[in-house]
Amino acid sequence: MSRLILFNKPYGVVCQFSADGKHPTLKEFIPIPDVYPAGRLDTDSEGLLILTDDGALQQRISDPQHKWPKTYWAQVEGIPDQAALDHLERGVNLGDGTTRPAQAKLMVEPVGLWPRNPPIRYRKNIPTQWLELTLREGKNRQVRRMTAKVGFPTLRLIRYAIGAYTLEYLMPGTWNEVSE
Repeated sequence: MSRLILFNKPYGVVCQFSADGKHPTLKEFIPIPDVYPAGRLDTDSEGLLILTDDGALQQRISDPQHKWPKTYWAQVEGIPDQAALDHLERGVNLGDGTTRPAQAKLMVEPVGLWPRNPPIRYRKNIPTQWLELTLREGKNRQVRRMTAKVGFPTLRLIRYAIGAYTLEYLMPGTWNEVSE
């Protein structure tokens, strides 16, 4: 039977088990041999990472062909209007191709959200807003590039869900083994 680990990756952690000499790695949080991440999260992003010991399952989770939705919470600089949300939903030309249609909506700051260390930068005269974005692909730094392209740079990015799996009950740096 396959092992399936849900991990809430903290800010600053690299999505690999081998040391890079600069950042903490998965090895410092997950003492389980022979599991590997199904997809990645940038070092400066937080949130849900799924690890498994099953290569076929790892491929199914991370490959856009299988259309596992990935839901992100993005705190952006400024307050996006409906035109920006519509642009995110239609797809954004990032220079290396146009993103697939996404779901985008404004949201309130998530209840019980942990503080980020280090904190994001705040500008006294520029408000911030939380967005919920659901994608079915995973281009490099896609959410950050999409929000910047429509005029609202991402300050903080948290992956909340992959398919039916969520961060619920997982604090940063903690993991839980679940059934597939």
